[in-house]
Amino acid sequence: MTMTDIILHKRFLKAPSTISVIMQDSTLILAFLMVTPVMSTAANLTDPCYNYTVLSDSWRSVNNTNNGYCDNSVSWSGWYRLFINGLSAHIPDTCVAVFRCGTSYPLWIRGGHPTVQDGVVTRDVCGNTGGFCCYYGSYPIGVKACPGDYYVYELRSPTFCNSAYCADVGSVIISSTAATPVIITPDPCYTYTVLDDPWRADSSQPSKPVTKCDTSVSWSGWYRLFINGLNAHIPDTCVEQYSCGTEIALWIHGGHPTVEDGVVTRDVCGYAGGYCCFYGSFPIRVKACPRNYYIYELLRPYFCTSAYCAVVSNMSSISTTVTPQTSSAVINITLQEGCSNQSSGCLKNLLEQIENITAQELPLNTVTDILTVVFNASEKISVSSSSASPAQLASYGTKVLKSSEKLISTLVKPTETSANVSFTLAAVEGKVFMVGPQVTLDKIPQLDTTNSSVDIDLIGIAKNNNDRSAVAFMSYTTMENLLKADFFNTTNDTIKTMMSTVISATLPKTSNTALTKAVNFTFRHIREFEPSGSLSCVYWNISEWIVDGCSVLNSNSSHTVCSCVHLSTFALIMQTSSSPPPSDLLELLGLVCVIVGLVFFSLALLSFALCQWSPGVNNVARINICISLLSAHLLFLLTQQFLSLIRPQQVLCVAIAGLLHFLFLSAFVWMFIEAVLLFICVKNLSQISSKKREVLSSGFLCVIGYVLAMVVVCVSIGLVPEGYGSEHCWIKTDEGFIWSFLGPVCVILALNLILFFKIVITLNSTLKNLNAEVSQMKQTKVMVFKTLGQFVVLGCPWILGFFTNGSEVLEIVFLIFNSQQGTFIFLIYCLLNNEIRQQYKNCFTCLCSGHSIKCNK
Repeated sequence: MTMTDIILHKRFLKAPSTISVIMQDSTLILAFLMVTPVMSTAANLTDPCYNYTVLSDSWRSVNNTNNGYCDNSVSWSGWYRLFINGLSAHIPDTCVAVFRCGTSYPLWIRGGHPTVQDGVVTRDVCGNTGGFCCYYGSYPIGVKACPGDYYVYELRSPTFCNSAYCADVGSVIISSTAATPVIITPDPCYTYTVLDDPWRADSSQPSKPVTKCDTSVSWSGWYRLFINGLNAHIPDTCVEQYSCGTEIALWIHGGHPTVEDGVVTRDVCGYAGGYCCFYGSFPIRVKACPRNYYIYELLRPYFCTSAYCAVVSNMSSISTTVTPQTSSAVINITLQEGCSNQSSGCLKNLLEQIENITAQELPLNTVTDILTVVFNASEKISVSSSSASPAQLASYGTKVLKSSEKLISTLVKPTETSANVSFTLAAVEGKVFMVGPQVTLDKIPQLDTTNSSVDIDLIGIAKNNNDRSAVAFMSYTTMENLLKADFFNTTNDTIKTMMSTVISATLPKTSNTALTKAVNFTFRHIREFEPSGSLSCVYWNISEWIVDGCSVLNSNSSHTVCSCVHLSTFALIMQTSSSPPPSDLLELLGLVCVIVGLVFFSLALLSFALCQWSPGVNNVARINICISLLSAHLLFLLTQQFLSLIRPQQVLCVAIAGLLHFLFLSAFVWMFIEAVLLFICVKNLSQISSKKREVLSSGFLCVIGYVLAMVVVCVSIGLVPEGYGSEHCWIKTDEGFIWSFLGPVCVILALNLILFFKIVITLNSTLKNLNAEVSQMKQTKVMVFKTLGQFVVLGCPWILGFFTNGSEVLEIVFLIFNSQQGTFIFLIYCLLNNEIRQQYKNCFTCLCSGHSIKCNK
């Protein structure tokens, strides 16, 4: 074998494989211990399926909730294939939640994956912001399906940072080409609203300022555009910024349909940052009508400073000859005349029509089309749920569940061995597994979705049903808006929080539905877990959540496993003790106290820096207490004031949490050092200066004060790197990680409390040995105040934080004492110090007299 006989592809350089290179008789032999993928030496290097770079970053997984990566800085070149921990992966083609895949805004592709026969296709790239799946648009990428069931991508640098391409090892569903239409009547070509706003006209000379915004318009139904009485349409090519009377002019992506196409859905784009589809808004429906005009079902744009653009139409004909496709089943779903999806009556009528479907089997794309219509309508109902009663919401939710389960049952088809069907939509994921009499499986694989999974003994159930059975599993991402956690009725007054997506498990087309074993559901927590909360596995019973027949098997901070003896619709609800929200007075008091404390921290630092001190006085601990607490309180105050802006930037939030951890810990270490110095001072009143210089030098103290805190933070990051960045940009309470802060603090507070009492006892004993005049002088109110103040300076009142338990009085006391450590430091060591007070007087006298000479410190 010669070197020319060996094809070394770029993917071998990074592939998750072990490669041994052995030289034998001047012949290069590649020994593959585990190769993924296997390649033929006859591969065509011009085909990207055989000439790609492996991208095997495990942080790209959809299950990774840590973030901080950005693909904007990567030098992308050519084609890439994705792997996650050695498993072939693909870029998701459905919406990915924010703060996944190692980044703030994970990128997914819109339009689905191609087949091998499709060759290279172009797909738009979207980024989710939490409110709209395709709010951010990035440059389109090339996608190709390869033999061997994998995909390659021609990746490009995203248009914005804090974003990265996502990867999933799950299966990809490729839509069938034999579509079954969902027909919606009446014809909107004759029931539209005229929109004749001259300012919408596309201008060839964009200019500022802009004033128009369509987010304030109450859109409802279909619209036809005119400009000064002339027929117009929304542009389907890029429109420059500051056109059409607004900042972000909206245009539609994908072109206009023909009359024969009927109603189509088009994505809405807005130009910015040098890219035509930088902004994405909610997709709208478009229809071409006879007599050469278009109508649009307009929706409120996702972002302000944007408006739909219009250009005067100049069309000879928008009708083309299309050979209609035939289908074995046509499902006619008809909305009532004058009806819109926002009407609860229309939703009810739509669900009733689904219940009347008699077809036993339907194609996958027909089911997903109908489900999309249903959940779009139900989402609008839930958005306007303020006007609906709890009973109405429960009724809507129950009917949507019933219709969904009927639709997914039509995906069950006879099989001799086993088969499965799955789909993923924005609002629901579905899995169907079927077994027949010749199945060779001992048990079916776990059925899993993004946020949940189910283990069921379908083989045992099939034995009780002539060796045939099927299970349908659905996970609803938006159903909690209808089936609210508050529908879980309990005798105790608690706060109920939905900790999982709502799931549904049924046995469609199975006569004997008795379970042979209990079914186990695994829920991924979709919200931050509260350790003090109580978790309940519940199922939906017509109008409420109940727990009969379900129990929690095990749970941790991220997942909970529930066991149920029946099938139904399930969820995981957490109960936490209801505590009244903080009063406005308490919040105002907290803000004022922190600001006052910051002022006195600053005054104390100025005094330590500018005043002359006795040679025997060591202020190093007090200075660093002020520096640490001043920085910590100021950073915490600013973070909470601008939390809405900081929280979406997860990397910044984590960095702030880590810095706050370090600053507060260093402050407590300095409090301990101050307690030790005071104890030495009281123990050796006549030798304090020499002792400090000999034993506790300033440099040694600085090493202790900051290095110890840094070590604790670094160890915490190393052990639990995801422990920082809670909802308030502080330490997360999951898995007891908060004890990385509370543990050292408890130890220091206990030692400080012991030292404080020893100081008081020692001081009292020392004073008794002095002459009566001195003893009487020391027993003054000033001495009592200084002692009390020293108690605060050493941080002892922080112990109150463990005993507040919702008591507003204790919270106020805790807040006042611990925000005023700087105040007590300034009073005790500066204002009540005769020498320093005399320097203040000299300075004020100098300033008031207007002398230009430098005042004596």
